[in-house]
Amino acid sequence: MRNTDFKFVNTDSNALLRDMIRVYERMTEKTLSPASQERLYIQWATNIIIILLRSANYAGNQNLPSRAEGGNLDELGELFQSIERPKAQPAFCTVRFHLPVPQDFLVTIPVGVRVTDSSGQVRWETIADNIIPIGDEYIDLPVRCTRAGVFGNGFMPGQINTFLDIPQVPIISAVENTTESAGGAEEADDEEYYELLRRSQDSYSTAGARGSYIYHAMKVSKDIGDVIPNSPSPGQVDIYVLMKDGTMAGEEIKNAVYASCNADDARPLTDKVVMKDPEYVDYNIDFKYFVYSHGARFSLNDTKKAVNQAVNDYISWQAGKLGRDINPDELLKYVRRASGVKRLEITAPAFTALRDGLHTDENKQPQIARINSVNIESGGFEHE
Repeated sequence: MRNTDFKFVNTDSNALLRDMIRVYERMTEKTLSPASQERLYIQWATNIIIILLRSANYAGNQNLPSRAEGGNLDELGELFQSIERPKAQPAFCTVRFHLPVPQDFLVTIPVGVRVTDSSGQVRWETIADNIIPIGDEYIDLPVRCTRAGVFGNGFMPGQINTFLDIPQVPIISAVENTTESAGGAEEADDEEYYELLRRSQDSYSTAGARGSYIYHAMKVSKDIGDVIPNSPSPGQVDIYVLMKDGTMAGEEIKNAVYASCNADDARPLTDKVVMKDPEYVDYNIDFKYFVYSHGARFSLNDTKKAVNQAVNDYISWQAGKLGRDINPDELLKYVRRASGVKRLEITAPAFTALRDGLHTDENKQPQIARINSVNIESGGFEHE
């Protein structure tokens, strides 16, 4: 989390005005009345000085990475390993190009050949020239969304099924994506960019430091929420990736993380990098809530909406970090903040400790909480 602005100089206008009036009265041996011309001039000068002092504070804060904004933060990026703010990234997936029958000649699929889904709203293109060998009936190729951003994510296998550039490869009979599209991201905001800059300090070590692997994984996509690297055996590094929405990373993201962490300038020569998935631990939410009746400012319907939103926020928090224990006390805190709620009777979840993959020798696979069912019941009004 980035810090709030630091005050390099005091900008209390009342204190400055009192000091200027006191100094003026001491120099002139004259007492200023509230309506005197001199006092009005001093008040005007005080406002000008305060504006300058606030500008000085702003300039000072823009020289601190934890407080700088926009272009100022971009310029400070030169002080770190990560110089440039991550730009918007297109989504990727794998598409299978089918031939009607195996051919006795090479079939070329050039770079830039496009495919799309049934709506035709989002388009994808091949990123290199490829050849279907003689005798093969299909080839699997990586394709990239033609526009950067998150809207290219989430196309399930089989949804990208329309071939656009038939004149270039008329022999192709069908196409379909074999993996879910993922990896698309918007440009990093200041909070995300600063966090990447801060983590980049761990990347100066190439001796297999945990923080170094985390940095090289996190820089792949700003939609990655958590990364745990551990070593189940000497010389092997297992990397687990969790997305910000609480889901495991898909194949496209895992491939990109592997490429980043396995690069020669990131991985020690003796390390073997392996991408693995964490283990889901399912839990239920089941509780009854009661609402204040005396002088209640919120209707039951308003409170119900607030409770549902609080539960959704809790579910997001619970799945936001690998190895985060399933904690009903946190559910209580989230729901109690909802407007009008007096108390809760929680049946589920029960507290469940989850592995984080770092503090146990028996099993290095971290766990992540996954919601199974939600049952919320209103107990109606209660007197205070």
